[in-house]
Formats: sequence, C-alpha cells, structure tokens
Amino acid sequence: MNKPSNSLSRRSFLQYAGLTGTAFWLGLSSTRARSGTSQLAATALAEPLSFTPYIHIDPAGGITIFNTKPEMGQGTFQSIPALICEELEVTLDQVTIKQSNGEKELGTMQRAGGSASIRTSFTELRKVGAAAKEMLVKAASMRWGVEVASCRASTGKVFHDLTKRSLTYGDLAQEAAKLEIPKEPKLKDRNDFTIIGKSGKRPDVPLKTCGEAVFGIDVDMPTMLYATVERCPVIGGTLKRYDATEALKVPGVLKVVEAERVMGRYRTKGVAVIANSYWTAMQARQKLLIEWDTKGFETFQSTEYEAKLRSLANTEGLSDKTIGSVETLNLSPKNTIEAFYETPMIAHHALEPINCVAHVQGDTVAIWTSTQVPSTVTGSGPNDLHKYVGFAPENIRMHTPFLGGGFGRRLYIDFIIEAVNVAKQIDQPVKVMWSREDTTLQGPFRPMTFSQLKGGLSDEGKLMALQHKVISPSYLEAVNPTFDTSKVDPIMVEGIGEQAYEIPNLKTAYVRADYHVPLGAWRSVTSSTVAFPHECFVDELAHKAGKDSLEFRLAMLTKLSDLKRVLLKLRDVSNWDKPLPTGKGRGIAQWEFFAGLCAQVVEVSYCPDKSIKIDRVIAVIDVGEVVNPDNVRAQVEGAIIMGIGAATKPGITLENGKVMQRNFYDNPLVRINEVPQIEVHILAEGGTVKGVGEPGLPALAPALANAIFAATGKRIRKLPFSLEAV
Repeated sequence: MNKPSNSLSRRSFLQYAGLTGTAFWLGLSSTRARSGTSQLAATALAEPLSFTPYIHIDPAGGITIFNTKPEMGQGTFQSIPALICEELEVTLDQVTIKQSNGEKELGTMQRAGGSASIRTSFTELRKVGAAAKEMLVKAASMRWGVEVASCRASTGKVFHDLTKRSLTYGDLAQEAAKLEIPKEPKLKDRNDFTIIGKSGKRPDVPLKTCGEAVFGIDVDMPTMLYATVERCPVIGGTLKRYDATEALKVPGVLKVVEAERVMGRYRTKGVAVIANSYWTAMQARQKLLIEWDTKGFETFQSTEYEAKLRSLANTEGLSDKTIGSVETLNLSPKNTIEAFYETPMIAHHALEPINCVAHVQGDTVAIWTSTQVPSTVTGSGPNDLHKYVGFAPENIRMHTPFLGGGFGRRLYIDFIIEAVNVAKQIDQPVKVMWSREDTTLQGPFRPMTFSQLKGGLSDEGKLMALQHKVISPSYLEAVNPTFDTSKVDPIMVEGIGEQAYEIPNLKTAYVRADYHVPLGAWRSVTSSTVAFPHECFVDELAHKAGKDSLEFRLAMLTKLSDLKRVLLKLRDVSNWDKPLPTGKGRGIAQWEFFAGLCAQVVEVSYCPDKSIKIDRVIAVIDVGEVVNPDNVRAQVEGAIIMGIGAATKPGITLENGKVMQRNFYDNPLVRINEVPQIEVHILAEGGTVKGVGEPGLPALAPALANAIFAATGKRIRKLPFSLEAV
C-alpha cells in the first residue's frame, strides 16, 4: 500500500501542475463548489487552476486522491477517497491519500462540520470517479480500435477480455485527459458496491497507532519558538496595561507582546510570552503584572443570569413556526400540562489542546494548525482569516495536519488570528499553545438553553397541541456582528418545529437574552440542548395520556416516514415490549435535525443506594447510505458517550465574571469505567444521505431521563444531574 500523506503543500501542488500533459487531473469545477451546480471538469495539467483536482494519475500508474475534509477522528481520510475509488474501480490500497490545505484550486468547501462531509459529497464525488473511469475506458478502446462496451475497468486497469489485453491507468492518462468529459457519467447500482457499505481498514489508523501521524501539536521546525497568552480572566474584559519586567528576566524568554483575539463579535487583547520552550513561556507568564479592563463584567454571576432566563419565559418571544391554532383550542384543564427545562453551558474539550504555528515573512504568512476549516484560513470571503490579520488571501499558506478532535471548537479561527498577531512581532516561526485551563476558561462555550413547554390532549389521549418556547442567548449574534436580533435565531430553535410527529396544533417561539460570553457550536449544536426538553415532554404527555411512550410516538406517525422506520426498528432490537425486572427502567427518545436522524433506548438500574447505573444504550441511526459501517458505529458510540457527559457531568458556571471550572478535575469527561454497553444499528436502505458525526448525541439525554422516570418515578428537567443521587 502506498503510504498515505496527511499534507499537500502548495509547492508540491504547483510542481504537479508543472508536469504539463504528462498526467491526468479530474475534479469538481470551482464553479460547482461555489454555486452548487453539478458540472464536472477534467483537464490535463496544463490548466489545473480552473478546476478542483481530486484525482491525479501519473504515467507510472500512481494514483493520488485528495481529501478535502479535515480528518479529526471521524474517518474522512478514508471515506472521502472511498467514494471516488468506488467508481474509479481502484482499491484504497492502490492510492496515496493527501490532505488538502485550503488551496484555492480545491474550492471553498474544504471544511468538516455539520456532519456534512459524506451527506453533501456522496453523489458528486462518485461522479468524479465515474467520469474518470469512463474517460480511461474510452481512451483504451480508441487505442485498441474496439467498442467501448467491450472494455471494462478494474483495479486500476482497463481490460479487453476478448483479446486478453490490458492497460494501466497510467498508460492511458495522457490520452484520457484529452477526451470530452462525460456530463452525466453512469454510476454504479448500490448493489454492485465493493467499497461503499463495507467495513474497511482506515489508512490513518496505522499512522496513529505507531505514532507516525502528525497532529497540529506535533509540528516542529528549526528555529521555532513557543508562546503562551495570558488572557483576561473576566470574560468580556480586555488588556489595559502590563509590566513584563520580571517575565523578561526568565532565561529563554525572547519577547513579551500584546496579542489580539477575535471570536465572532468579541475582540479582546492578552499578553503573549515568547520563549525558547513552552515550559519557559509558561513560567514567565506567571510573572506578568497585568491590569485588566473588565468593563463591568466582574459583577456577572451565572446564577443571576439563569434567573433572568426564567423570568424571560413570561414574555411572548418571537414566533418561529405555527401549525393550526394552539390559542383557540378549548381543551379541558385536566388534559393539559406545562413544564420548564434547563440545560447548562458546556466547554469544548477536544483532547488535542488548541495550538497554532505561524511564521510571518514579509507580506506572507505560513500557518500549521489543526482546524476544521482550511478554506476559511486561505479564503477570500468576508469572514475569512485575511480580514483579521492584514495579509492578502493569496499570501496565506495553510498546512493541515490531523486533528485531535474538533467537536465544533475548531470551526472558529480566533486562535489562528491570535497566533498570527503574535507571529507578526517576531522573525521566527512561533507555536502558540493553549493549556487545558486556557481552553476551559476562555471558551467559546455551548450556550445555556432553557425551554418552556405546554401541551394538551384530547379526552382519548391524542396529542392536540404542543408549544415549545426556547429562552437563551443567540448563537448567531455571538458569531456574526451583523446578525439582526429582531429576527429568530434559527440555530437556537433547531429542530423543535421540524419533527415528523403529526401534531395538529403546534407553536414554537424564541426569546433572546443578552449575553457577553463567547459562544460556539458544540457537537450537534443546539439540538444537544433542545432535544432534551422536547423529547422528555413527549414522554410526560404520554404518561398523562396513560400510554406507552413508544406507542404514543408511533400514534403520531400515521404516514410512512424515516422516523417511523427508525422507531419500528428500535422497538425490535431493544426488545421494547419485553418487561424489565423491578428496579430497572427503559426510556426512549429520538431527534431529527439538519445533520440526520437517530433514536435511542436507554436501560438503567435504580440501585439500593439511590444511585443510577446506565446498563445499556441501543441506538438506531438512519444514514440512507453508509460508506464504512465501522466508522458509523464508532461515531455514534462517541456521540452517546459525549451525551452522557453533557447530561451528568458539571457544566460551566461563572462567578464574578470568571469561569469557575479549570480542568478535567472539576470539568470531567466520562471515564471508560462509566461507559455502558452500547449497541448501534444502522439503517442504510437508500434515499436521502444523512450525516453521522452528530445525530447520535441529542437523543441520549432525554432517553436517559425518561429511563430514570420509568425506574424511579422522578422527572428530571434540569441538566446536568448526578447519577450518584437522583
């Protein structure tokens, strides 16, 4: 197997492009990448700049495929090339995989987020492979003087079985590059897949297992320096003045400078210590004397803010979605219920700490960092890096290593902006590193989200009306200075009006609360907070109606839908209809949103000491099509574990404007001994291709809370809660 490479430098890219006429490039056109059209393009290397080149075939037969979705553990280093390889008729063992680095030639969608990598690429990347195969087969038929239909492609060669002749793709590359590109290449029937749908070995795993994989934090180079930044401990504050006299006395310290960080609409300045080692920089950082401008935020208390959110529940809010008329119904008071749910603020905890290497040379800057958005780093858009650091987009060079986790944190470029601003003030490459405490204390954070729900039943126990009002700060306001706050923030009401339940009268609304704390998308974005109240309240309604939780949901799904298929599958694989022993409980929940659809059953034991033990989680995820089932199972398992942590581990709180948690000792993750048995069942029956990375998370908390109610009779309406004392 050709050894995969996790980087493609701009220099090597241009060297490839200089091999005019000797190799074959095929990819999606840059027009398609911007506008969403389905145009395909192929070209000899004489004109590589007009296309998004995914495939390179050299005369010796070497095949290189470029992965444009950063690999952060989710498996895109295998799954993206697999889509192309399937239709190109080559195995993954026959190709070298290279990670793209935000090159303009590869388009603006070099990013990984929103569980979008496969669901937005499944057909288009297969077309890339299929078009290349058709061109190579046609080139072979022309050389042999035979009908195209008499030739076939397999394992990197074109065969003519009647004459027992064959040619490698390398033999045909130059001729194929001159042919007209098929506008609608024929794609395989899904029953003929040899790679897609099969559990395959990931080429990045051996590199990671033996320590050869390079993550951002591993980047090293001659003359590289290290920097650490002291930032205002009061969220929202910024630098007023500082004295670095004592810090500069520490041996190995070269310089102390100001460093600006931009996170959405928030701009703050800190003090960076640059030294010959990270340890030295950290020691000197402790000797800085700094006066902060806390802007009045030093009096902020998260407990008071939570009380404010509760009071805002009395306001009507902005209307999000309305079906029927909940106001005109005349339901009996005995058939109506209300509830209030609360979820906390949470920190991002990717295991690889935040880091960025930047090297400024004149009017250019080279960057090495673990980011989910290489295109944002090198792009020319209004919110891309160039806007904040003063370098022309064409003078920004990006190097994308593997990511040690993202979970939404690395969608943002605040730490890259800060690193470049530090590097501007030194003539050597500098690695700016965040400690775990920095990450926990400074955010961005998942916003706290409160929900007010009301529901009404008919005398027969049918759900007639449902209202869900979300009260929270605005995500879009936090990340976009131009967001119109007179409008509903669609991120904060994600999914609450879009579930497949057939409810005749539905009203969803949003109440915005001012907030000064940086916010960011956490895995599954707001679905991780709004699914909990929504699906717990459905269970409350089922209990009020005296009906089984699953049957109550199925009764609202009279039409065929993806959700109905998922719930029916879940009923079977979870043995839902089989009673559990006394002291045990079973709960169910589901969630469908932009990223996909997953439903879960959680089984718990109520122990004699009043603690709860999570025994088993059974998940059914509908993906439409699956590339690598092992990846899907791993992603859902990871999402469930994160969901357990978000539901049962302490969140983020502020006192006197400061975050009170610092590291894993007081903001812990789920440990391996706390992980229950997890079963993942995959529905891949064709149809709409859905995402994988996030859908496994939202249903966990409500399914767990519903299971606890089934076991104990106690409703949980506030996260987090302790499993040690329910």
